[in-house]
Amino acid sequence: MLPEAENRNDQNVPATGALHSWVYTALIGLALWMVLWAWSFVGSGEVDYILFIVSGFICTVVGLQLVLMRVRRADKTIGADAPKNSAASFREWARGLFVAERSRMRAGEAALLILLPIAAAAIGMMAFGIEFMVVEHALGM
Repeated sequence: MLPEAENRNDQNVPATGALHSWVYTALIGLALWMVLWAWSFVGSGEVDYILFIVSGFICTVVGLQLVLMRVRRADKTIGADAPKNSAASFREWARGLFVAERSRMRAGEAALLILLPIAAAAIGMMAFGIEFMVVEHALGM
């Protein structure tokens, strides 16, 4: 946590344990981006079968994220102490505090820590897919 975050008055900063809907949207988008680039390896019958299974697993995870997001949104006990205007913009949410299981951190930092692994995997899959297509084209396969 940043030193200035420890010195500021935490009572004026909104704290929440809920992720903003844009974080869920980014997670879903990055997962689908990874699936899209995984299909750049399509080839023989066995590869297609494995890609179909991997795509099914990733789509299942995306479906579970959507279900969890809707359940969290529908649960009235979570935001009972929150103000009526709880639909904050992403900028307001990111400037607030995120209450994790063991600590509190800035919500923007928490979003970055949540999105970084899937973003690295999606970008890595894109790089491998582009490299595979370049090599395939160069070898005339």
